[in-house]
Amino acid sequence: MIEIDYLHHVSLSVTDLEKSKEFYGEVLGFQEIDRPDFDFPGAWYQIGDKQQLHLIVYPHSETIRKSDQLESKESHFAIRVKSYDQTLEHLKNRGIKVDEKPNSRSGFAQIFCQDPDNHLIEFHVPQK
Repeated sequence: MIEIDYLHHVSLSVTDLEKSKEFYGEVLGFQEIDRPDFDFPGAWYQIGDKQQLHLIVYPHSETIRKSDQLESKESHFAIRVKSYDQTLEHLKNRGIKVDEKPNSRSGFAQIFCQDPDNHLIEFHVPQK
């Protein structure tokens, strides 16, 4: 059996690092952290106390979605937020296209959006 401590990071392939850094750093407000001096470009972000997001510039990735449709059945990562309404308002004020699912069968009130490379991101809170 594997004894798990926590999920450390999610890595995403991106095509344009500056657009991705603007989205994750400026729009979503993730804190960029130091990254080792790899021989390829990228950026790392701290999410919460222990989790990280690693962006890797790799334009030939086969994991980048071609569609810009918000489809929650596609691969995505989810972030628990403190306020559904505040998160929704922030994304809309930044012109981010969202898919609202306040009454999802999942038991979470969900908001889906996507980054510049069409990676899906879910923000959620427990349903009331």
